[in-house]
Amino acid sequence: MTAPPLPVDPYRHEDHAVGSALTRPARLLLTVEEAADRLSVGRTTLYGLIGAGQITSVRIGRLRRLRLADIEAYAASLPTDIHEEG
Repeated sequence: MTAPPLPVDPYRHEDHAVGSALTRPARLLLTVEEAADRLSVGRTTLYGLIGAGQITSVRIGRLRRLRLADIEAYAASLPTDIHEEG
């Protein structure tokens, strides 16, 4: 007896090229934990940025979500450190 076929995941894309990875479409809304992880900060720091108006969040019922575009825009706006040796 053979096992039933596995269900097809419409979000998975298999590229048969050597070394390719399976990918999922980018999610538009992130949880606070996911957004904090992307920015490499803690949840408390991220809530502080939200409270200060530096990052916009949306409420969906009791849930707080952050738009991926807002997280990326905030990260892009951060200054880069330039260290000069002298």
